[in-house]
Amino acid sequence: MLTEHAKLMKVLSASKEIIGRKKLQKIIFIAKKLNYPFYEKYEFHFYGPYSEELTLRIEELCNMGFINEVKEKKGGYYQYKYSLTKSGQEFLSHYDLDMPELQNCINELNAQSARFLELVSTILYFDHLDKEEVKEKVFTLKKKQRYTDEEVEEAYQFIQRLQDHKFSAKIS
Repeated sequence: MLTEHAKLMKVLSASKEIIGRKKLQKIIFIAKKLNYPFYEKYEFHFYGPYSEELTLRIEELCNMGFINEVKEKKGGYYQYKYSLTKSGQEFLSHYDLDMPELQNCINELNAQSARFLELVSTILYFDHLDKEEVKEKVFTLKKKQRYTDEEVEEAYQFIQRLQDHKFSAKIS
């Protein structure tokens, strides 16, 4: 029971803090694409892949007191910060989750900007298409972000580096 919730708590434990709802969504989606056992369903949304299930789980964890959500006003918008509470740490200590290399992977993802993770997750969402088709999707669907060819190439290199560094979970 609550295993999927515990996996999200493990991500927050590994990262110490994740700033931004969009960033949290993208980190989980990318980890899922790297074969970590996250099972939330994603659909393509305004900011790229989005999971309503993930949003609900995070809300539940906040309501249970396992995750701390801090809402800060930043200019004309609100920014959310997520971290694990002491109660969350205690609860997580009762779970034996086998997620090798998760900490390194999450730290690598969390070090990136939300904008870059949006690009990476969009590329991974369309990974069944060839590279030129993916670029066309990015430039069409993400027109307002004004991604460049260089940024798309950097995102592909980043994805390759994640896969090469064995951050990808092993499939049994």
